[in-house]
Amino acid sequence: MTIRVMIADDQVMVRQGFTVLLNAEPGIEVVGQAVNGREAVEKAAELGPDVVLMDIRMPELGGIDATRILTEQPGSTVKVLVLTTFDLDEYVYEALRAGASGFLLKDASADELAQAVRVVAGGDALLAPNITKRLIAEFSRVSASPRAPLKERVGDLTERETEVLSLIAQGLSNAEIARRLVVAEQTAKTHVGRILGKLGLRDRTQAAVFAYETGLVRPSGY
Repeated sequence: MTIRVMIADDQVMVRQGFTVLLNAEPGIEVVGQAVNGREAVEKAAELGPDVVLMDIRMPELGGIDATRILTEQPGSTVKVLVLTTFDLDEYVYEALRAGASGFLLKDASADELAQAVRVVAGGDALLAPNITKRLIAEFSRVSASPRAPLKERVGDLTERETEVLSLIAQGLSNAEIARRLVVAEQTAKTHVGRILGKLGLRDRTQAAVFAYETGLVRPSGY
């Protein structure tokens, strides 16, 4: 099944370059481009892409607001992969809270870009390795006072589901969670699915955000 991608960036060279790179990849097709967030929202409604590569800083409507609009629409299944030039971008956390499923630097290689699209399209979270430290520091700052309404929702989870959620927040994959808990990978996947369903979350990235915001997980060393 071909993954349909739309690229939203105000720089024509970025749009054209990513289009060439992704169209050369098997199973990926760029179906449209947008020059700003407003156009991204309009074209996504028209074209129905599976994944939108979204620049954070764009005129008229920024990438964060456009991401929020796209992901909060009823029945929306589009995944947003946020792109930026800076590895310490101040808007990383805001983008993920807005509904982005992944975060990647614009200087990623063709292979990294294609893999990112496939990972996000498959429903998994993706964070560039050099983004992670910045992200955890931000999580640590904002989760100093856990948000009460969110914290109450943790009580809906079983003890095992709470354990799995904490492992998701630590960045473990289903296979790694399965090894840690000594269960089958399918069992770990089932737990993840139930957690997302109970908490009304879109994907693993949002689950990680939730875990930090409720204080379930506390970053160490920050």
